[in-house]
This record gives sequence, C-alpha cells and structure tokens, in this order.
Amino acid sequence: MQTLASLVQSTADFLFVPILVIVLFGTGLFLTVRLGGVQFRRFGDAVRTFFARESGATGGALSPFQAFMTALGATIGTGNIAGVATGVVSGGPGVLFWIWCYGFFATAIKFCEAVLGLTFREAAGRETVRSGPMYYLRDGLRSPALAMTYAAVAGIAALTTTPFTQTNSIALVMNSEVGVPLWMTGVAIGVLTWLVIIGGIKSIGKAAEKLTPLKVGLYLAGGLFVIVSFAARLPDVLAMVFREAFTTQSALGFGMFTAIRYGLARGLYANEAGYGTAAVAYGTARSDRAVQQGLNAVMETFIVSFGTCTLTALTILLTGAWTSGQTSTAAVGLAFDAAMPGFGGYVVALCVFLFGYTTLIGWAYYGEKFLEYWLGARVVMPYRWIYCLLIPLGALTRVDLVWAWGDLMNALQIFPNLIGVVALSGIAAAIGRERLRSDV
Repeated sequence: MQTLASLVQSTADFLFVPILVIVLFGTGLFLTVRLGGVQFRRFGDAVRTFFARESGATGGALSPFQAFMTALGATIGTGNIAGVATGVVSGGPGVLFWIWCYGFFATAIKFCEAVLGLTFREAAGRETVRSGPMYYLRDGLRSPALAMTYAAVAGIAALTTTPFTQTNSIALVMNSEVGVPLWMTGVAIGVLTWLVIIGGIKSIGKAAEKLTPLKVGLYLAGGLFVIVSFAARLPDVLAMVFREAFTTQSALGFGMFTAIRYGLARGLYANEAGYGTAAVAYGTARSDRAVQQGLNAVMETFIVSFGTCTLTALTILLTGAWTSGQTSTAAVGLAFDAAMPGFGGYVVALCVFLFGYTTLIGWAYYGEKFLEYWLGARVVMPYRWIYCLLIPLGALTRVDLVWAWGDLMNALQIFPNLIGVVALSGIAAAIGRERLRSDV
C-alpha cells in the first residue's frame, strides 16, 4: 500500500510541480487582468450580495443564499483543517504564504466559473436544473467532446475522492479525541449522508443553509481564541512564513519549491477554484443575475483562503503543533488543546465533523450532476447509494494514499475546465462590469 501511495503521489507531484504552478497561477493572473481585478475592485459589492434577496427568477432550485451556502459548505471541508495541517507539516511554514498567493488569483477563476455556470445552465422551473462546466464547454465553447471528458473525469473524481478524504479526516479526529472506532464513525457518517442526499438538491440546500454558518462560526471563534492566546508569538511566526516561502535552502529542511508544491496542492484542495464545482452550485440559484453569483463566489474564496485555511495554519504554527510529530486533524486538535486544555480537541472534533459532513453532501450533488451528464438520468439513484456505501471504507483507508489520490484527481479535473474558463472569459469580463441592481 505504501508503494502505491508513493506512486500516486509522485504522479501528482509531476503534475503539480511545475505544470500546475504555471497553469493555475497563469490562469489566475490572466483572469485577474481580464476582469479588471474583480476580486478587489468589487469586493465591496461582494459583501453587499452576501445576503441578497431572491430576484424572482423562475429558473433554479435554491435561493441565492442557499446556493451560496451549498457552495461554501462543499468547499470548506476537512481539507481546510486536515489538508492545510498536513501541508504545513510536510512543506513547512512557507506553505501558508503560497495558500494566500493562490487564493488571491483563484478568486478570479471562481468568479468566472460561477458566472458561466449561471449563464449556460439548463433550468426548467424549480425542479430541474442542470449546470456545470459541461454546459459552458458544450454550449459556450461548442466542444461536446471536451464537455464529456470533463464530466467523466470529474464524476470519477467525486466518487473516488470525497467519500474517502472527508470521512478519513472525520474518523481520525473522532478516534484520537473521543475514542470512537474508525469503522463506527464511517457507518454513522454514511447513514447521515444518505438521509440528506436521497432527497436531492433541495434537501442538500436546506441542510447547507443551516449547517454551514454554524461550522464556519464555530471554527473561526475557536481559531481566533488560539491565536489570541499565543499572540506574543505571532510576529515571529509571520516572519517565518514569509522567510520559508522564498528560501531555497531552509534551516528547517523545506525550501521554496516544497512550500509551493504543498501550498498550491492544499490551496487548490481547500478553495476548489479551477475544479468547476462553483458552476454547479451557483447555477442552481433562483436568480437571473450572473454577476451576483460571481460576487458570491468572490466572498466564498475569500472566506476559505484567508479565513479558515489561515486559522488552521496559524494555530499549529503558533502552538508548535506542526513539529509535534502529529499530522492532519490530530495536529490541529493538539493546537486547540494548547489554548483550551481538555476542551480544544472536542471543538476540533465537532468542527471536523461539520466540515466533512457538509462537504460530503455538497460533493454528492456535484458528482451526481457530472455522472448524469455522462451516463444519463438512470445513474442518479444507484450513484447516491454507491456514494454512501463508500463512505465507511474511507474511514479505514490510509491517509497518505487518500491525499495522494486526491491531489492526482484534482490535477486531472482542472485542465478541461480551465480551457473553457479562459476561452469564455470575455463573457465573464462583460458581466463583471455590470452594475448591481438596486434590489440586491
């Protein structure tokens, strides 16, 4: 199993460094210029759209707020805790800088995905909504072959990564902090996921609307408490983050290229810009305002890259948990316990559960839409059952193999999507110049 994990990781490394560094940063830089710096030029508008009212549009299954919370809930998963912590432990403090750097440029990518998702969706009332990169690749780029390629790769990725990565992290922290057996956590999560996704997107939207604000608020409060408790170390830690991000020969044994590799991989996994999932989530909104959905995507990426990911990295750096020998959620639990002895680990356990659970239900819908485009509507119900049955297996899978496979599938998924995003960026740029209507 270790040999397999090494093989998968080496393949992912080949794609991530330097190919994806060039592709992702290049695309993010190009779109930032093409969109006129939408992520900072219209940040105020993005804040205004945060709780926007419905537009009264007939197409769409979810309210704009539910669509936003579904996207945010699916994006803020255990990768924001376990993935970032693993990245910092493996790649050093400089990883955080490259997460920030990618997060800034990734915002432009996600804006485009959300805008194109709503622009090229197929919506028939409030019951049938089909959205995602497949539709702007097919109808906008007029490339059915590329659309089918994306659907196949993304569908396989959703089915073979999310049930494993999210469940693995939940099971690990429940075992280390609460003593729950791995298999028991897996079975419980599988049942809870089935109870929501069997009802389709409306059921998922209702769950995300309630759970996502809870999980984000709880984690932000706990993380800020840790940071304040160790605030005296903050200047030194921040200096170390910037120093290790650019040092080719580090005294800590990491170096710039290692930091870039893990920063990009964990940043990509955490904010999902480039995946195309934003097009699926925001395309479900009962809205005819593509600019509104794009600005919601700006807020989503900001919250992820500069909120939850930053809190995870800073807590383990400030407390020294990153050098403890622990990794993944166990390292974050150790960090929270340093500030809240006997209690912090339970906060992390609850946050990891909420993070992983909302991501599982959100990605279940994404995978369903990808595979439905590829194989037809007959696949929907079998897919929902198979997805839930795979979840218990994720609790028992080796963590190194889980994340290596996730890195590889992430890399393969983004290439067809980015072709469409770049080619159709003129449409997104035109929409990005639209003024918000007064009723937003």
